[in-house]
Amino acid sequence: MRVLVTGGAGFIGSHIVTALRDRGHDPVVLDALLPAAHPGTPPLPDAEFVRADVRDAGAVRAALRGVDAVCHQAAMVGLGKDFVDAPDYVGCNDLGTAVLLAEMAAAGVGALVLAGSMVVYGEGRYTCGRHGTVRPGPRRTEDLTAGRFEPLCPDCGAELVPGLVGEDAPTDPRNVYATTKLAQEHLAASWARCVEGRAVSLRYHNVYGPGMPRDTPYAGVASFFRSALARGEAPRVYEDGAQRRDFVHVADVAAANAVALEAVAAGQAGALVAYNTGSGEPHTVGEMAAELASAHGGPAPVVTGEFRLGDVRHITADSARLREELGWRPVVGFAEGMTEFARAGQRESAAAIG
Repeated sequence: MRVLVTGGAGFIGSHIVTALRDRGHDPVVLDALLPAAHPGTPPLPDAEFVRADVRDAGAVRAALRGVDAVCHQAAMVGLGKDFVDAPDYVGCNDLGTAVLLAEMAAAGVGALVLAGSMVVYGEGRYTCGRHGTVRPGPRRTEDLTAGRFEPLCPDCGAELVPGLVGEDAPTDPRNVYATTKLAQEHLAASWARCVEGRAVSLRYHNVYGPGMPRDTPYAGVASFFRSALARGEAPRVYEDGAQRRDFVHVADVAAANAVALEAVAAGQAGALVAYNTGSGEPHTVGEMAAELASAHGGPAPVVTGEFRLGDVRHITADSARLREELGWRPVVGFAEGMTEFARAGQRESAAAIG
């Protein structure tokens, strides 16, 4: 199968290209190598390469010739620094997706796997002893400043128990990046209905692993911590470190993409099917920092009490649907993956050079 991988020179995309080649497929990489993600030319995947922006309709049209399916990874990622980033996020993520889907419709390419994100849920699933499953609103600045990090029951103010989010949970994006990721899913669903196509959105959890970018305002928390350790500094853990996340290894995410691509190409998906894509083993951010620091040889993490508006407290999701319907299984355990990541190389970032 010939697969166009947008953003295929990036962290996750390059691992997907490798996974596809290992399974006997023919990947084609389309990547703009934008300076915000690539300050210099990165090691390019072992595949046909097209340097172009996914918003360039002519370049996308040419890259789609002979393609059977598309794996759409190209995006601006992370929470960002301020709302002034909003036009860049919308342009890269939503306009880029719209251009890609329009060209796929014109070319008759009817199979898509989208890099989705668990951020579309907002806060995770919570249970109140009196009111059952509840959905707390955004946390207030005054509470965060006072060190009150846990969301409370919106009905009675009681403490809540966090749980796993299923794909049928309501979406509630809490920042610009999250909003663009949900818009990508809506665009993909509309495309699939219009052209009778097949699409899967893999809602990634906190992806980490070899080749992750170095310290940058748009990187994930695992990158922040690994970059600090590389500088000989202690990882700085926000809030109290008890935020729950699901850290999933990039090799497992790449394998999920390969499996999903084979499913959509074979007609085993509908207009749009969303799959949570995580390890299934929630850990706190503090636990991750401690594991990473220990494997690296220190220094130990420092819990700062600082916070970022737009962050959610707990978000871990149930990935059983992906396992049951597509047969995917993560194989890299938490301790094993963090030990590897602590010693692995990282990509250069624009922030590191600037």
